[in-house]
Amino acid sequence: METRELGQSGIAVSHFILGCGNFGGVGSAPEFFGQGIPKDEAFRIMDAAWELGITTFDTADAYGGGRSESFIGAWLRTKDSTVRAAIVVETKTFNPNAPGADHGLARGRILRQIDVSLRRLGLERIALYMAHDHDPDIPQEETLDAFDGLIRGGKVGAVGASNFDAEQLTEALAISEREGVTRYEWVQNSFSLLDRRDAETVFPVCREHGLGYEAFGPLAGGWLTGKYRRGAAYPEGSRMTQRPASYEKYASDSVFDALEAFEREALGRGVSMAGLAAAWLLGDPEITAVVVGPTRAKHLQPVREAVSLDLTSADRAHLRGLFE
Repeated sequence: METRELGQSGIAVSHFILGCGNFGGVGSAPEFFGQGIPKDEAFRIMDAAWELGITTFDTADAYGGGRSESFIGAWLRTKDSTVRAAIVVETKTFNPNAPGADHGLARGRILRQIDVSLRRLGLERIALYMAHDHDPDIPQEETLDAFDGLIRGGKVGAVGASNFDAEQLTEALAISEREGVTRYEWVQNSFSLLDRRDAETVFPVCREHGLGYEAFGPLAGGWLTGKYRRGAAYPEGSRMTQRPASYEKYASDSVFDALEAFEREALGRGVSMAGLAAAWLLGDPEITAVVVGPTRAKHLQPVREAVSLDLTSADRAHLRGLFE
C-alpha cells in the first residue's frame, strides 16, 4: 500500500484510509448511537485493514457518540509499539457527541473536545485533526487560532477541513496567511463517479495552494456497488433505508442506465463494481487518499481489486463518460 504526504503537512497517509464512521453507530446521527458495527467486528475490520497495509484510520468525536474513537483506542492498546507507531489517526470535531449536546467550532469547544478525543483514543497527540463541517456561527479566525494553539501545544500534528466548499476553504486559507496561523493542509469531501462537484471548484483551490484531498463516499452510499437495482426494493439496513436524503437524487433511469453499463465494464475486467469505482479514484492525481468504510472485514476486498488495477487516462475518461 503506497503512502503519500498529505498536503504540506509532513505527515504521510496510506493511499486507502479506513473509515471508522460506522463503529458503534451510523456516522454522527444521534438516533443510531450504540448501533452500527459492534466492537468485536470493528476489531476484525481494523486487523484486516492493517494486514492489507492500511495505516491511516479516520474517525470523528461524534461517530457513534464517541464509540468509534473508543473502539480504535481499545484496538491500539492490544497492539505492540510497532503497530501503534505506524497507525496515523485522523479525527474531527463539529457535531454533537450526544443528543442535545453542543456542536460547532468555537474555541472553548475545540479545546474541550480535543482532550475528549485524546482520552478515548489513548493518545498523547493526534496526527491529523479536522473541522468536520463549516460553522457559520463562529468566525473562521477563532477556529483557526484555536487549531494553531493545538499544534503549538503538541496535541495535534496538522489540521484539515471536511465538508468545506471552495469559497469557505479559500476564506480560511486567506485568514491563515493574513494572521500567521496554521492553515488547513487538506480537504476531506465527498467524491465519486456519481459525485464529482469538487473537480471544478475545490480541486483548483487545492492545486493552487498545494493542499491534499481525501475522497470519502467513494461508492456513493452503495450506489456504485450494484446493490440498488432498477425497480427493486432497497435492501434492509442499506444507506437508502437508513439515511437516504443525500442519495435519493440517484434514483433515476439515467443513473440506472449508467450503473448497468458500469457493471458490464467491471465484469469485463473481472472485478466488482466497488473495486472498479475505487480504482477510478485511485488513478486521479488530484486525490491523495480514498476513505473506505467497510461494515465487515470481507468488504475490504474491493481495495485489493483496486490496487491491482492500472487504469489508463483513457480508461478513466471512458468510465467517467458513462455517468455524464
